Amino acid sequence: MQVSVESTSALERRMTIGVPVERIENEVNKRLQQTARRAKVPGFRPGKVPMSVIRQRYESSARQEALGDLIQATFYEAVVQEKLNPAGSPAVEPKVFEKGKDLEYVATFEVFPEFQVAGFDGIEVERLQAEVSDADLDNMLEILRKQNTRFESVERAAENGDQLNIDFVGKIDGEVFAGGSAKGTLLVLGSGRMIPGFEDALVGAVKGEERVITPTFPADYQNLDLAGKTAEFTVTVNSVAAPTLPELNEAFFALFGVKEGSIEDFRAEVRKNMQRELRQAIKSKVKNQVMDGLLATNPIDVPKSLVTSEIDRLRVQAVQQFGGNIKPDQLPAELFEEQAKRRVVLGLVVAEVVKQNELKPDDARVRAMIEEMASAYQEPEQVVAWYYKNDQQMNEVRSVVLEEQVVDTVLQKAKVTDKTVSYEEAIKPAETPQAA
Repeated sequence: MQVSVESTSALERRMTIGVPVERIENEVNKRLQQTARRAKVPGFRPGKVPMSVIRQRYESSARQEALGDLIQATFYEAVVQEKLNPAGSPAVEPKVFEKGKDLEYVATFEVFPEFQVAGFDGIEVERLQAEVSDADLDNMLEILRKQNTRFESVERAAENGDQLNIDFVGKIDGEVFAGGSAKGTLLVLGSGRMIPGFEDALVGAVKGEERVITPTFPADYQNLDLAGKTAEFTVTVNSVAAPTLPELNEAFFALFGVKEGSIEDFRAEVRKNMQRELRQAIKSKVKNQVMDGLLATNPIDVPKSLVTSEIDRLRVQAVQQFGGNIKPDQLPAELFEEQAKRRVVLGLVVAEVVKQNELKPDDARVRAMIEEMASAYQEPEQVVAWYYKNDQQMNEVRSVVLEEQVVDTVLQKAKVTDKTVSYEEAIKPAETPQAA
């Protein structure tokens, strides 16, 4: 087998492969012999059909099959021989494809970039330090109470924070517009759910009252037909209900899985959950900074085929997340190109860090991570057992642990500064990383 390789760009290779005619004929003959053992031809007993008849009937299909298999086999033989690492499938162009002659074809493909990860000492990381204070805990308890607010009917004028049951009909220039009418809608005044001015105009309304209000749609409203226009809504108030916060008692504690215990037990459980959230938030922000640093210090070219595949995955995820009747390939590739490239670059760089440092998932850390996740459930032992029986879930945890070990490896050489902040600042979502 003859092989020649041409570099047409940094990552693209054009490989010409020649396969001797003898190898082709051997493969064709093997297939014809296999066919002869099972072929059913009128006038002949099975297995007794003359090879001349078999060749006349089946040689064309046997040759096509043999050539297809030979191209696949010899391509991988050639990349091993030339020590190439293809990224994606090759585009194959036959040059000589005639009976009685050597097979010659050209395979064009991309290879994975070869590089060494470096620059750890140039990466700067700000590591947040925070604690869950009693004030933070008290604030969280109030948030939990508000999330479980009950509304009870009252016979008074509506105030901010009250929940109204309303019917309304909206018109613009005297004409009812699509989406501007509803019946039995529950609306908490001050929630900001409706367009500006709508909720404010209902403060002071009472049960049974009909009000005509004229709020204006924002200039940047998503429906351009309504943007910037003043509407007239006729609103009927069916009921007014005042908010009532639940008491911190056993019934309330049971809503969060604490079926027995005092207020101290409940506070301890909430504090534990807050501390877990705090650890995860800090860890996530450190990881984002490390990944951004790896991108900045290790700019590499990536195979277009890998970026295209990642774009396709992101398209599918978008359709699954947002639904609708759209197909993934109807979404513009440009929407996902930068994110896809970032993911591909990070995947290659992280994989190289793992390779250079001979990292493997630490079993103890895998166990600790599973136990940490399981601690949020009422029966953590069962959750841990479930993970260890599920290979797919275990592999996902191992991947996360391996990424954490990559982060730790970088942090050993990076410029790390610790910064003490409040709990609220520490758990704020990290800014979306910039595309590579």
